[in-house]
Amino acid sequence: MKTIVVSVYLSVISFLLLGTLPVTPTAYASSGETQKMVKIINTKGEQVGAALLIQKAGAVQLHIEAKHLPPGVHGIHFHEIGKCDTPDFKSAGEHLNPNKKQHGFHNPKGFHAGDLPNIQVKQDGTVIADLESRYVTLMTGMPNSLLKPGGTALVIHEKEDDYVTDPSGNSGNRIACGPIL
Repeated sequence: MKTIVVSVYLSVISFLLLGTLPVTPTAYASSGETQKMVKIINTKGEQVGAALLIQKAGAVQLHIEAKHLPPGVHGIHFHEIGKCDTPDFKSAGEHLNPNKKQHGFHNPKGFHAGDLPNIQVKQDGTVIADLESRYVTLMTGMPNSLLKPGGTALVIHEKEDDYVTDPSGNSGNRIACGPIL
């Protein structure tokens, strides 16, 4: 298992350095784990990173590596449609919200299934982050599936998510997007 994880990380790093994915994500699938590699683009349509999603027991783990992003804290969410049309990524729709909640981990009426913890981009514009969500799945046929018909998207916003304000935590414009198909 450790070899698989190291191979995945090395593949993502080589992708970031060389600009190409060396293999398909299914090459790393171990027994019972669904995995999905997501290409992340900026508002100009340029690839700036990748995310690896792995279905674990009761949670989806997300490893993200990206570059050329503005430094600082950024909101990141799963959106309801697997489309990332530039320049504004509005084609990705709203946050994934099958239970019709309000936004934010600190909202008494929330939170969306697509809400995720903020990420921190370094001063050099790079981010490496490991997140987990127990509120989505890679299993098909479930209302909270990231692999639903039409897909979903992983979206990075320009500002920090305040974890309260509906509908998007005052996280501002969408600056990067990756379709999950």
